[in-house]
Parts: sequence; C-alpha cells; structure tokens
Amino acid sequence: MSKQIQDAYIVAATRTPVAKRNGMFRTVRPDDMLAHVLKAVVAKVPGLDATEIGDVVVGCAMPEAEQGMNVARIGLLLAGLPNTVPGITINRFCSSGLQAVADAARIRLGEADVMIAAGTESMSVMPQIMGNKISLNPAIFAHDENLAIAYGMGLTAEKVAQQWQISRDDQDAFAVESNRRAVAAIAAGAFRDEITPYLVSSYKPGEGGAVRVSERLCDTDEGPRADASLVTLGKLKPVFAARGSVTAGNSSQMSDGAGAVLLMSEAAVKRYGVTPIARFRSYAVAGVPPEVMGIGPVEAIPRALKAAGIAQDALDWIELNEAFAAQALAVVRQLDLDPAKVNPQGGAIALGHPLGATGVIRAATLMSAMQRGQARITPVAPRSEEHTSELQS
Repeated sequence: MSKQIQDAYIVAATRTPVAKRNGMFRTVRPDDMLAHVLKAVVAKVPGLDATEIGDVVVGCAMPEAEQGMNVARIGLLLAGLPNTVPGITINRFCSSGLQAVADAARIRLGEADVMIAAGTESMSVMPQIMGNKISLNPAIFAHDENLAIAYGMGLTAEKVAQQWQISRDDQDAFAVESNRRAVAAIAAGAFRDEITPYLVSSYKPGEGGAVRVSERLCDTDEGPRADASLVTLGKLKPVFAARGSVTAGNSSQMSDGAGAVLLMSEAAVKRYGVTPIARFRSYAVAGVPPEVMGIGPVEAIPRALKAAGIAQDALDWIELNEAFAAQALAVVRQLDLDPAKVNPQGGAIALGHPLGATGVIRAATLMSAMQRGQARITPVAPRSEEHTSELQS
C-alpha cells in the first residue's frame, strides 16, 4: 500500500561565513564547521526534541581525509546530538548540498517528522585530499567519446564559452556585477541573519612554555572584492587554455564553509508551533555531455518547475551557482532568465564556492531573503490551514 505524499517545510536555516581557501578558516576542520551549523540550526527551534531527528544528510564533494569517515555522523556527534540520530554523507559534487536538501525532504514520504540537510567543505585541506591516488579508467582515453570525462571543470567552462559564444568581456562584466552585488549586500547587512558567526582560536607558543591563545570572531564572507573592475579583471590571464577566456577573476573562488537547514512535517510544525519559511515543492536532476557539464541547470530547472507547477516567470529570486561566469551566463541566456532575479546578492564568483556546502548555503540565503520579504511569498501555512502558499523561489 503506497504512502500518501505529505508536505515538507523548511523551518530554519543558517550558515557560516564563507572563507577564502587558506583564509580565516585555514585552521578550522570541516567536521567542526559542520558541528557548528548543526548546533545553530537546532537552536533556532526552541524546545526541539533532537531524538526526533530522523536523519542528518550532509553534502561533501571530497569526502576524504579531514572530511572523510562519514563526516555527517562525526559532525552531528560533535554537535552534541543524541547517539540515536543517524547521519549520511552524500556526494553529487558541486550540487551535493542541494541534493542533501532534496534527500532530507523525504519527510514527504512519511519517513520522519524532522530532518536536517547540511553541507561542509574545506578547500584549505584540498592539497591533502588531492594528494591521494587518482586513478582514471583507461577506457576514458581509449575512446574519444569518453575523453571529456577526464576534463577539469575549468576546461569544461572553456567549452561552454565556445559553444554558447560567451565573450571574455561578458564574463568579466558578469564577475564585476557579482562582486558589486555581494559587497552591497554585506554593507546593507543582508547576510547578517543567515550567518552564525564562528570563533576561530589560534594557539602559539609563548614565554616560559606557556601557550598564547588568540581569538577572532568571523562573521562576514571573506571573498567579495570591492575593487573588482573591468580593468583589474581584464589584466588576468586565462588559466585553463592558452587562448581561452576563463580566468581566476571570472571563476568561482575556492572556499571553506558549511550550512544547514531544518525541515519538518506538518505534524511537527504544529507540535512545535513554528512558522515555516517555505514549503519544499520539487527538485530535478539531469545529465548533460561531460564536456559542458556546467549547463546542467538548463535541463534541470524546467523539470523542477514543471513538477512544482510553477511558471518560470513567477520566480522572484533565483539562486544559481556561479561555478564560472561562462557557465552561469550560458544558463541565463539559454533559459531566458531575468538577470536581475539571478543571484541578487552576488554568487560564488564573489562569495565563494565551498563545493559540497554551496547548495545549502545558497538555500540559507534564499530563506533569509524570503523572511525579509525580498522574494515575494505569502506566509507559508500547512495545507490544512485556510490559506496555503507556494514556494516560488
């Protein structure tokens, strides 16, 4: 007998500030970042019985070394959650965090009343991770049709720029605008409510064998560049192809960060007396040729909108990962998205891209914007209430 589909509501969201690789979080472990946001998101629902959490789903694109060994379970235990709470680490590479939200929404199947989706990634530990053995299947190089499997993401961005005719000037202009929006959002305090500050402690030897402790409260994204301009970006050389157009300035930044969202069923929403931020409507995934992998949203977005019964024109706010300006522009143009609605507070080019955490971090940004009323939405209520709204962002 099949189960009836029920609603899943997002009731809380938070994230760390995003740090540059080897920046303010260079001494912070990814499992500690994860524990930090897990504790913070649970604290947003006073009186929550943590034993009700059915699962903690964590996205991580490189689940090895310091962020290996099922970092989800380690992080939740470090956060002080009960031993009875399970955790699973998932990997869909750069969309791992967003996939974690979709997986946690299996509340809709009646499997649990409370779930947490999260993501964590420290690209400051990437040298250790990438030092591990990488062994590609020899068949990749034996047949031309499989060769693109071995392409680095930067090269796929070059392929996208060529195929969709995205000029260097357009890529640089997009990057400048991403930074402008991010800097303006920080100045306006737009990220303040979604960020849970992180206290970074550093230890150094002092006199007489004593240990000198210094602390820094990190509460602001480290990546946005107020001095980004067409002139400064125009001086940068291509980094993936000799005659290419993709540079460090029009690509996403390598970053460290974590985020978490808390989801509940209608029954839990009523039991705890919380006001949902949004209702999870749908999601979709799609495969595309590996040589242009960044255009995946071109196929996935229409599928997600169709499943949700929402017209693209009804969207007020769109969070689109800016892995590369070329990739983001190709998606915007192919789907005819309104540029003003795409990443209104900047994207990964300015704010950073901690791989497996980015999807959850972007979800936290969207939830914050919805709570401020910047994305049009009627207050979300369970279906059984008189007024029911739809998540339109």
